Amino acid sequence: MTTEHNLGHLAKRLVAPGKGVLAADESFSTIKKRLESVGVESSETTRRDYRQMLITTPGLGDFISGIILFDETIRQTTAEGEPLLEVIGRQGMIPGIKVDTGTVGMARFPGETITEGLDGLRGRLREYRELGARFTKWRAVIRITDELPTETCIRANAHLLARFAALSQEEGLVPIVEPEVLMDGDHSIARCHAVTEMTLRAVFDALFDQRVAFEEMLLKPNMVIAGTGCQSQPDAAEVAEATLNCFRRSVPAAVPGIVFLSGGQDEVSATRHLNEMHRLGRAPWELSFSYGRALQAPALNEWAGHHENRRAAQEILLHRAHCNSLARSGRYTQEMELDLCSIS
Repeated sequence: MTTEHNLGHLAKRLVAPGKGVLAADESFSTIKKRLESVGVESSETTRRDYRQMLITTPGLGDFISGIILFDETIRQTTAEGEPLLEVIGRQGMIPGIKVDTGTVGMARFPGETITEGLDGLRGRLREYRELGARFTKWRAVIRITDELPTETCIRANAHLLARFAALSQEEGLVPIVEPEVLMDGDHSIARCHAVTEMTLRAVFDALFDQRVAFEEMLLKPNMVIAGTGCQSQPDAAEVAEATLNCFRRSVPAAVPGIVFLSGGQDEVSATRHLNEMHRLGRAPWELSFSYGRALQAPALNEWAGHHENRRAAQEILLHRAHCNSLARSGRYTQEMELDLCSIS
């Protein structure tokens, strides 16, 4: 069993300077939509081919510390028969696993969801660790409307996040706790700030109650940003300032790092916002990224299921990873989007 000291060390490795986490843990329904968007039918083979393209990108480990996998992926081999976990390890990256089983409607709370997957989790965590996973992730979803979220929804999801985190640490795995306040809606950045702060306070209260060691976990939250339907969209500096203000008020300094989700932002905006946070000055935690679409989308569009496009797609993925690596020290510039050769 991993010692507590090593769990804290592993958490710090995942947020090492200049690196972030690639989220490649899409469920069957989500990866089906992604593949079909580029004209590829979702099957075990096409899902494997796509994720193999991502994982085998030469040099990816220079910018990516770990990869969050889906249950199917952690068990797969490459087309050539090599376990994907071995490829990840050879790149110097750490394998992780999504362990929740998705969201469902919350009984008697219309419009709100609860995340499932706690039943049998202890056994599944043990199996994942034996397979080679070293960290875990659980996502909760909080929706904003004029009436939502309710305090009950926030508390219920916070409790589940805390139980997941405690069980993960018990099994020697670093938990990534993901309370996502959605961008969907016409709410202002101020409303997002209020709901995000309320959510984070509830999550850390629950984590404390469940005796989760803050030093041995990571937080994967949304940035504080206006809803997609809001007429007044803040600039990157406003997003960065609001996000840091919110998190300084609600996240303990003992947490080694915050790995932001992109949450529907386009790839450039997600990078710019992270970059601006670092330009504002130091924070008590490492500020990093754990992007899915914001890292993958351009590469997916280039690949589109064609083997001959594989190398070009990998170069695009490496470019996005490098841009976000530079954003971690405030050195990203918009001009870098024009030059794939900036990865050299």
